[in-house]
Amino acid sequence: MGVTSLTVTSTRIRASAALKRVLRPHPAQVLVAAFGVATVIGTGLLMLPISRSGPGGATLVEALFTAVSAVCLTGLAVVDTATYWSGFGQAVILALIQIGGFGVLTFASLLGLIVIRRLSLRSRLTAAAETKSVGLDDVRTLIFGVLQISLTVEAITAVLLAARFSLGYGYSLGESVWLGVFHSVGSFNNAGFVLFEGGLYDFVSDPYICLPIAGAIILGGLGFPVIMQLRKHLTEPLRWSMNTRLVLWGTVMLTIGGTVYITVLEWNNPATLGALDWPARILAGFFHSVQTRSGGLNTVDVGAMDSATWLGMDVLMFIGAGPAGTGGGIKITTFAVLFFIILTEIRGEGVVNIFGKQLSRAVHRQAITVALLSVGVVVLATTVLMLLTEFTLDRVLFEAISAFGTVGLSTGITPDLPAAGQLILVALMFIGRLGPITFASALALRERRIPYNFPKERPIIG
Repeated sequence: MGVTSLTVTSTRIRASAALKRVLRPHPAQVLVAAFGVATVIGTGLLMLPISRSGPGGATLVEALFTAVSAVCLTGLAVVDTATYWSGFGQAVILALIQIGGFGVLTFASLLGLIVIRRLSLRSRLTAAAETKSVGLDDVRTLIFGVLQISLTVEAITAVLLAARFSLGYGYSLGESVWLGVFHSVGSFNNAGFVLFEGGLYDFVSDPYICLPIAGAIILGGLGFPVIMQLRKHLTEPLRWSMNTRLVLWGTVMLTIGGTVYITVLEWNNPATLGALDWPARILAGFFHSVQTRSGGLNTVDVGAMDSATWLGMDVLMFIGAGPAGTGGGIKITTFAVLFFIILTEIRGEGVVNIFGKQLSRAVHRQAITVALLSVGVVVLATTVLMLLTEFTLDRVLFEAISAFGTVGLSTGITPDLPAAGQLILVALMFIGRLGPITFASALALRERRIPYNFPKERPIIG
């Protein structure tokens, strides 16, 4: 009787634990499920005949690819957004972009608060003093803050673009407003969808179009924590957190470096910058440097660029933008941490110090893990795509990194990939958008203490 009672009790405990896991899932599981639901609904809507400008509805692969690309803020497309989709279909894409952008910002911001709550009391007090972040009791305020910043930036950008489309290019008021709203939402959310066939080629030398779009992309890529802190302490840099400083410095250095790199390599290329006057060349170089950070728009033919330019853009796309923002990639902070680890090792120093603060060793492991796993995902996908197609390595690699980094730039081969290849890009976009966030959260929230230590030993490195 005692054994039976013990068995029943054990069964009840396991059932209770399983029920708790269902009712209280991990935040990362909630995010994946939410994006999955949005993708399914978006795919269904895009398959409706009303979503396509031509006869019939879109195929499953076309609708799925577009929905994932929109929700994951990528911009890669297997069909031309401007001509293939109807006004209803384009509105669905716009809604998916807004949902994807707001969802990522909100989740990533809340995740930062959850991580802070899991730290020790002393660490939490230090973090709160540095970031001036709100507590979990102020979640409602945080969400409304994300919404306010998003809508404000999008509204300002939309007004600037609509005015230019109307006054400079003769579009009607209704067309100008729609173009302004669509591209402002896409820009702030770093989604590279455009309503002009082929891209923004007609505006390559127009700063009144290029600069507002680039500005919105940069702001979205900074991340909500950085924007919020700058809003409070813009003139007080000493109160900026390490995260804010790394993101700002990284954004400036990578944007300038990318501008110089792309402009110099493409300066005499008649198919890209070579056909423009020198101010337009510099503007186009700057614009595409910003786009590689996850924007995904283009004013010249990326497919006509030199392979050396693609390689540099691969690096920029892989690094991406700031954390808790609308950009993709492994994030500026991850790259910066790896850089300072290498610099510390070269100098022979014992600890990694950044901006007068010592970096936790747990962050070392997290950055290395995220970076190496990301490299592994990109290499695996590139290998499979090479086996499925006859495209060259430089083009396939560019496409894979663009999908993983949720950038949206393309050498032009995405529509020509077989269905299996396009589904691989779908998986890359989903992993690239959710993988780094969910995996980083799992690392940050996971604590496993081992009550013993093994003897130390050093293998030969290098």
